[in-house]
Amino acid sequence: MTVDRTVHLMTGLMVVLSVVLAHYSNPDWLWLTAFVGVSLAQSGVTGFCPLAFMLKKAGVREGSCCS
Repeated sequence: MTVDRTVHLMTGLMVVLSVVLAHYSNPDWLWLTAFVGVSLAQSGVTGFCPLAFMLKKAGVREGSCCS
């Protein structure tokens, strides 16, 4: 797995998890979805992704998943 693919996987899982938790537990879990969305938008504008930064420091190889 590359950094890009891991970031996409983790953000997708976080959105699905927060929607499921909001449905079955408490609607406040939708704040997690909002946080993930804002983080993705910030990453798109600035080019800095905290998760990607941490994954690179952890030794996950870089690569492009969408080419």
